[in-house]
Amino acid sequence: MTLDKIRIVLVNTSHTGNIGSVARAMKTMGFSKLYLVDPVNPVDSHASALAAGATDVLGNAVVVDTLQEAIADCNTVIGTSARSRTLSWPMVDPVECGEKLLAGTEQEGDVALVFGRENSGLTNEELQLCNYHVCIAANPEYSSLNLAMAVQTLCYETRMRYLAKVDQPVEQDDTVYPSSEQMELFYQHLESTLSETGFIIKQHPGQVMTKLRRLFNRARPEEQELNILRGILTSIDKSVVKKDNS
Repeated sequence: MTLDKIRIVLVNTSHTGNIGSVARAMKTMGFSKLYLVDPVNPVDSHASALAAGATDVLGNAVVVDTLQEAIADCNTVIGTSARSRTLSWPMVDPVECGEKLLAGTEQEGDVALVFGRENSGLTNEELQLCNYHVCIAANPEYSSLNLAMAVQTLCYETRMRYLAKVDQPVEQDDTVYPSSEQMELFYQHLESTLSETGFIIKQHPGQVMTKLRRLFNRARPEEQELNILRGILTSIDKSVVKKDNS
């Protein structure tokens, strides 16, 4: 169990000062991996100034173009959501968020905690790439948290869970879960197969894939189970081809 395997991912951040403040918030809680997805402006002197003594976190930040790139090899991804969505997703509170992130650090690969844009958060499409959503229960009459505050709050809760467990014996869990990239490949395969069988009508796909994503995120198949599912889809694909050629 280690905090070094937890990525803090910022999506399309507008203000470089916020990036610097996040770096400072991370370091005070013992986090060091910062990923920047398509920032509006590159990291500059303003970001460095607000990072204060955390310029090492800022200097080592990984910049990528898409959220998929930032989380491709992560086994657990939790996205922050400030409001309820039309399609519910597995929700956790900050304490549960910390527990699930720490549990993921015992698996192969990293885990990720994803924060969206300052003014609009994460899109529904981005949230669907996450295993869970987390919401900070702020004052409903004034729930305005700036980005660094939100990062500090969730990093603090994770750190508290870490400190509570670090001196306790941990039972070894040999379960291997698929990475985010493996899940995306499965979803692509599933959609392709369902389209070929006619279950999904390409012109009117509706919400089928969104609901199936929610189902499998909730079930969280293990890597071996995912391989079985991929094998089933491949078997169906072969049957469809054989039928078409007969």
